[in-house]
Amino acid sequence: MKLQMSREVDLGKEPVGKLLVTLAVPSITSQIVNALYNMVDRMYIGHIPEIGATALTGVGVSFPIIMIISAFAALMGMGGAPRASICMGQKDNKSAEKIMGNCFSALVLTALVLTAVVLIWQEPMLYLFGASSNTIGYAMEYMSIYAVGTIFVQITLGMNNFISAQGFSRISMLTVVIGAVTNIVLDPVFIFGFNMGVSGAALATVLSQALSAVWAVWFLCGKHTVLRLKKENLRIRRKVLLPCIALGVAPFAMQSTESVLVLCFNSSLLRYGGDLAVGAMTILSSVMQFAMLPLQGLTQGGQPIISYNYGARDIGRVRKAFQLQTACCLIYAVALWILAELFPGMFVMIFTSDPELARLTSWALRIYLAAVGLMGLQVSCQQSFIAFGNSRTSAFLAIFRKILVLIPLIYILPRFLEDQVMAVFLAEPIADTIAVATTATMFFFEFRRMTRSMGTVDEPDSE
Repeated sequence: MKLQMSREVDLGKEPVGKLLVTLAVPSITSQIVNALYNMVDRMYIGHIPEIGATALTGVGVSFPIIMIISAFAALMGMGGAPRASICMGQKDNKSAEKIMGNCFSALVLTALVLTAVVLIWQEPMLYLFGASSNTIGYAMEYMSIYAVGTIFVQITLGMNNFISAQGFSRISMLTVVIGAVTNIVLDPVFIFGFNMGVSGAALATVLSQALSAVWAVWFLCGKHTVLRLKKENLRIRRKVLLPCIALGVAPFAMQSTESVLVLCFNSSLLRYGGDLAVGAMTILSSVMQFAMLPLQGLTQGGQPIISYNYGARDIGRVRKAFQLQTACCLIYAVALWILAELFPGMFVMIFTSDPELARLTSWALRIYLAAVGLMGLQVSCQQSFIAFGNSRTSAFLAIFRKILVLIPLIYILPRFLEDQVMAVFLAEPIADTIAVATTATMFFFEFRRMTRSMGTVDEPDSE
């Protein structure tokens, strides 16, 4: 009872609407703050005297590798946390603690392997992602230090999911905020004060992640948490870890394939529209990634509610949480679509003042985000599959939209449309529409099957 009372919210009893607000607001804040993390790094590096532009480009080509590193944290954290929530809903905290302990050990082992891989093969990887002879030095300078701190990235991003899964929304938000604020303070001190340049930016990031990691582990080992990290649960057991990894494939694929998409879009646009079109795509992808953060925060706030009550077999609360989550996601997505179609220049001016680039990007933004209003349903359904512990469907949907639909369309559409640049941008809304239709259909049938198995849905009279 003491452990239960220490939680910020009661996932099984408090009103669903209140729970979603309580959990989603800190989660959305964390998503935005985490995005600002990297933006601040780029801002300071870009203002280094004399070398700023070149250094910024060098550090920029390292971000696909950083995204892949973060994806491995999602593989363990976002795969294990929903399963832990389901066990908690079943009043089986002992199994939930085993899941958390196994995922922690897996994160540490993964970090060691990733550190070795990046340090050994960083140069060819950086060239693959666009480094040149002018920028490779800055890229390697940044990645060599960042790689050493991979273990802190894995622990921070991975274990913070287990804090959120227990209902500790504010603690989860603080994990991110502590690191972000520290990074913002240390960046100018190391870069300009100690004259460390790019190395200073990397060191500031590593130290900030280390502080966040210590905070997360300290909390999960303390007396205020529901689930505790215990020594006896750190030994990896296949039957405990493998289901978590299977469920984590979907968020892993969603994050890791972003770098592949960048390569596909840029190579096709460079062929048909030159550097200007590639520049426009850089702005479009930045707008899309930042605009999707509230959707991710909303669904991460809803995940513990859905998982916990699914484990408790309270399908009424599961249905209500999903419906409310979906409604919020759709309202936001439709509002974003209206703004993008009516005022595209409002988004573009944040990134460029070049009139020619701004004109092309404003035109392209209307095409690129033409179906973004539907994405609220896509994200809500896809993340709910993860909350239910449905690893196969969630993994398929993550791969389906980007790998099976979007990437082929990037190369197929320009063969059939006269305006080939428009055809490349058009691939995004077409892929979005196909993905939403597929995901919503699969979710409808899966939810009916699941509720029937719990005996909560009456058969229609005609059946």
